[in-house]
Amino acid sequence: MAQVLQTARLNIREIDESDAPFILELLTDPSFLENIGDRGVSDLASAVNYIRTGPGDSYARNGYGLWLVELKDSRIPVGTCGIIRRDTLPAADIGYAFLPRHWGQGYALEACQAVRDHALRTLAMPQLLAIVAPGNNASIKVLERIGFNFRDTVQLTADAEQVKLYAVQA
Repeated sequence: MAQVLQTARLNIREIDESDAPFILELLTDPSFLENIGDRGVSDLASAVNYIRTGPGDSYARNGYGLWLVELKDSRIPVGTCGIIRRDTLPAADIGYAFLPRHWGQGYALEACQAVRDHALRTLAMPQLLAIVAPGNNASIKVLERIGFNFRDTVQLTADAEQVKLYAVQA
């Protein structure tokens, strides 16, 4: 499990198969399903498959992907945050999700700032996008606080709900 970033309170590292119990909990949480969507994860086997074919494939293909966010001192996982490359967007986007019991403590803001800086400075991306469900005001607030600006409302696939598109420039 390769360390990617560190902040004052958080380790941000690659997700590996040993993280399957946490990924199962996160991806089946009602708030994840409502704001992000069903990723087809319903048991440990499907969580391992998600790790292999989602983040794992992205690390191999792009050198980045969704990373695990854990508390630095206790190594307790609290969420995921990282960079996603979608065929349906013109540039990479930041993605993040945290378990509700860890909301309101600034972890999303802290992790997203670190990932934004890594994308724009270390990886030298000219811009970083973000997509968010229109009613997800907490995520919109995080994005705006770290410098993202609303650009448009987009539909990523023909059968998908419309989402708000945000961007930040290097």
